[in-house]
Parts: sequence; C-alpha cells; structure tokens
Amino acid sequence: MKPREIRDLTKDEILVRKEELEREVFNLKIRQATKQIDNPLRIRVLRRELARITTILAEDESNVRKLASKGEINNA
Repeated sequence: MKPREIRDLTKDEILVRKEELEREVFNLKIRQATKQIDNPLRIRVLRRELARITTILAEDESNVRKLASKGEINNA
C-alpha cells in the first residue's frame, strides 16, 4: 500500500492491517528457516509496508500531519 492509501484508512483499519502484516512476516520467517519459502523478497516488502504503517501511526500520535496541514511546520 502507498502511504496515501494508508492515511485514508481509519486508525482501527490501520491497526488491523499492522497485525496482519506482523503475523505474515512471522510466518514467512518460520518458513524461511525451514527452507520452504517460495519468494524470499516477500519478507522485505512486508517489512517495509509494516514500517510505513508504524511511521504513519507515529505521525498521528505526534500530530505531525495536523501541524503540517496548518502550515506550522516549515520544511528545511
């Protein structure tokens, strides 16, 4: 998912998606350890999406998006 698509979701939907990704990464790592994984790059893709979601949740917590939309944050 792209960051814009993630931001359009509700917080509950984002948390559910995060939980799904964590579970899928865990399962893929177990399968990788037993050499039963078809696409090892899938782990990297999922970890990056998980990082995007975590970052967006952190933005919401610190109100970065609200301040940026009001023009109170200047990009240096």
